[in-house]
Amino acid sequence: MESYLETGKEIKPPIDAPEKLTRKCGVFTSLHTLEGNLRGCIGYPEPVFPLIKATIGSAINAATRDPRFPPVTRKELNHLLIEITVLTPPEKIEVKDPKEYPNEIEVGKDGLIIKKDFFSGLLLPQVAVDWDWNEEQFLSQCCVKAGLTPDEWICDENVEISRFQAEVFEETKPKGQVVKRTLKQR
Repeated sequence: MESYLETGKEIKPPIDAPEKLTRKCGVFTSLHTLEGNLRGCIGYPEPVFPLIKATIGSAINAATRDPRFPPVTRKELNHLLIEITVLTPPEKIEVKDPKEYPNEIEVGKDGLIIKKDFFSGLLLPQVAVDWDWNEEQFLSQCCVKAGLTPDEWICDENVEISRFQAEVFEETKPKGQVVKRTLKQR
């Protein structure tokens, strides 16, 4: 992010990157102010790019292309905490009755993707934990994120719901130590 904000150019991944960073993975970069407010969050839900390339791209996009916020300035970087969420591939949840969806997700473990027609919404696993949502609230809020009514997941059988898991890495202070975050289970 810092290099991009200085030069306008994306850095190239190192040639000698560890093998695990060259595997294709979904990833999101979230930026938070020191007060804990979201400042940007963009990523790739599907494993379409090598992790290292996807991380570079999502970091730049979170800082400069999140339509909810103005672009981050270079000066601001010293006052932001960076969180990287590495995703497993999404898995469609199959149920006979939409009322079964809450039984198929686990707050603190699963993230959600909800799709209907041209609408789509994604919430990372840590969002439900941070807001202390139960499974029904998580499903409803993901519908809202997709631009649907909160009860769309239970009222419309054309809604497709997928889950994924994630590893979350966060800074403890700006440009500081990075730790793996443990999400609390409900």
